[in-house]
Amino acid sequence: MANLEQRIAQAKGDEPADLVLRGGRVFDLITGALIEGDVAICDDVIVGVAASYDGKHVIDVSGMTLVPGFIDTHLHIESSLVTPFEFDRCVTPRGITTAICDPHEIANVIGLDGIRYFQQASEHVLMDLRVQLSSCVPATDMETSGARIEAEDLQQVMGHPSNIGLAEFMNYPGVIHRDPSAMAKLRLFEGGHKDGHCPQLRGTDLNAYIAAGIRTEHEATTAEEAAEKLRKGMRVLIREGSVSKDLEALQPVLTDLTAPYMCLCTDDRNPLDIADHGHLDYMIRRLIQKGCSPLSVYRAASLSAAEAFGLKDRGLIAPGLRADIVALDSLEDCNAQLVIVGGRVADDKAVASRQTIAPVGRGSVKAPQVKAQDFRCSGNRTETDVIGILEGKIITEHLRKDIQPQDGDKRPDPERDLMRIAVIERHGKNGNIATGFVHGFGIRRGAIASTVCHDHHNIAVVGADYSDMALAANRLSEIEGGFVVAEGGKILAELPLPVAGLMSLEPFEAVRDQLARMREAAYSLGVTLEEPFLQLTFTALPVIPALKITDRGMVDVVKFEIIPG
Repeated sequence: MANLEQRIAQAKGDEPADLVLRGGRVFDLITGALIEGDVAICDDVIVGVAASYDGKHVIDVSGMTLVPGFIDTHLHIESSLVTPFEFDRCVTPRGITTAICDPHEIANVIGLDGIRYFQQASEHVLMDLRVQLSSCVPATDMETSGARIEAEDLQQVMGHPSNIGLAEFMNYPGVIHRDPSAMAKLRLFEGGHKDGHCPQLRGTDLNAYIAAGIRTEHEATTAEEAAEKLRKGMRVLIREGSVSKDLEALQPVLTDLTAPYMCLCTDDRNPLDIADHGHLDYMIRRLIQKGCSPLSVYRAASLSAAEAFGLKDRGLIAPGLRADIVALDSLEDCNAQLVIVGGRVADDKAVASRQTIAPVGRGSVKAPQVKAQDFRCSGNRTETDVIGILEGKIITEHLRKDIQPQDGDKRPDPERDLMRIAVIERHGKNGNIATGFVHGFGIRRGAIASTVCHDHHNIAVVGADYSDMALAANRLSEIEGGFVVAEGGKILAELPLPVAGLMSLEPFEAVRDQLARMREAAYSLGVTLEEPFLQLTFTALPVIPALKITDRGMVDVVKFEIIPG
């Protein structure tokens, strides 16, 4: 890092700057002005704007608009289905220079070793990868995970330079009702950043949650919910993932007035959607198209995000701040032509120079071999609890349908789109198998299965045929986890994810192509959902209303209890 005297000398123009961006205009997020002049960089720090500079290295950005690097304020890199290194290679060229991740997906499988993996990876990627410490492993006591992390465990991984606080506190009933384990974790981060997760929480319950010191929230799905959370001092993160698509609903809330308290995040976005549409760059384009001012959108994408998470060294193109800069063709189109991360051009040469680390979590799928009869659903009550899928949302409906038992089994009914869903414990703990019904997939034959199953990441399988369900689930053990589509006793397509059953070891492009083939195979079964695999994974998340399923049974999330069998 350059010393203080060097930075001052280059800022004043007494010495040539290490790097000069010449010919562009800086979008000032304080005043909204477009500022003419060079941008001078000394090592990893911006030292000059709005002036002419000489540089040891000069890049011509004539005709381009320069904005601060984008900050994804909440995501799980595991959901990109690739390693942190491939994620970095994929999204950094799109302008994402800081990503604030919660590795609780891998932590739920292999515990602290998963968190340490991301911490070590952060030391080698181009982007500034900030690793929050996972607060809810497992998310609740209504599921079986591969690990359990308490407050005393978190102390072992605190202090790493990448740490930015406590990750999303999903167990909001534990906060409101003062669960001792929840209190211990919150106290551990007293005075530090605590990330939120409280879908549909309102009124005094919301007051109680915020009173715990939780200041950010990405689960608002309506303008009314977001407005209440803003009024109560929360920073609202607009989310647009592959399943959770809240941008359209929250766009009207983002104005020049509210932008200082609003940020952008992707949460869970798969490589096919990133390739086809983009990442934060897609969100920026879409928000502007929907009528938000460029000033409000770019503030949310950088300055407001930096302020929300205490990153005081970034978020503006201004002297003394970290040199994270994106050169755009236009503010409206948001197509990155050049990305500078920490004063370094994020190009193929920079990617090739990175060191990598060995993957972790191999051989993590230890599920029992299942048979077709394991998916039978006994019971003599015709009224049946059914998970109702809402496309584009991770919240679900709690439906009740009459399903008549036949020979002691409530069978799938393709005509009414009532499919069998099951969760199989895969961590080698107890071999639990729970079954239920789901509406909304549109499957008419075969089955799809996944070890990406939030957040416990057991095996989730949905289908119209028990034999195909068993085939798909058992195949996941053979390929160390991933996604599988089966029909008629054959595997139609598969995507191995051997890193903890969550991430591929293949390049991003290969995973993108495989996922495209997976979708086509799923559509051939009659699936009508645009993103069936991630939609499947969220049917098992018992902290998102209203009805979910884990390996222990169907979960009424509103009551926060397992429904008696």
